Amino acid sequence: MSDVQRMELGPIESWREYYGGFKPDRARDGRRVVDHELPMQFIGMSVNSMIPGEEAGYWHAHSSVEELFVFLTGRGQMGLDDEVVDVGAGTVIRVGQGVMRTWRCDPEGTEPLTWFCIRGDGGELPHLPNDAKPIFDKPMPW
Repeated sequence: MSDVQRMELGPIESWREYYGGFKPDRARDGRRVVDHELPMQFIGMSVNSMIPGEEAGYWHAHSSVEELFVFLTGRGQMGLDDEVVDVGAGTVIRVGQGVMRTWRCDPEGTEPLTWFCIRGDGGELPHLPNDAKPIFDKPMPW
């Protein structure tokens, strides 16, 4: 096993204790960028946890990266262009290039919304995704 790395994410209920992000000004509680800790080349992954009522607070769209959101616990919504879709444990959503996205944990929920976000774009991923910029002046859809 010459090119194998291992890490422990810990139990889902501990994910809220993570503090991280791609850039310091967008770091938050409940985010861990796994590909910043492992030598990932073509795929990226973050683990995420939001408490009821918490939301991303911004929209973004990627020009080359596609993302796969795999929801593990809780309930919430994703804003996807002009639609809002409900998400929860067992929901998987693929979001292609050019689609505006944002998300939140249900404000009336009783548990955190936790998920994996897996991303790739067919080539080597940069350490910091550089094909999208957050959009803070677009209103949240809920």
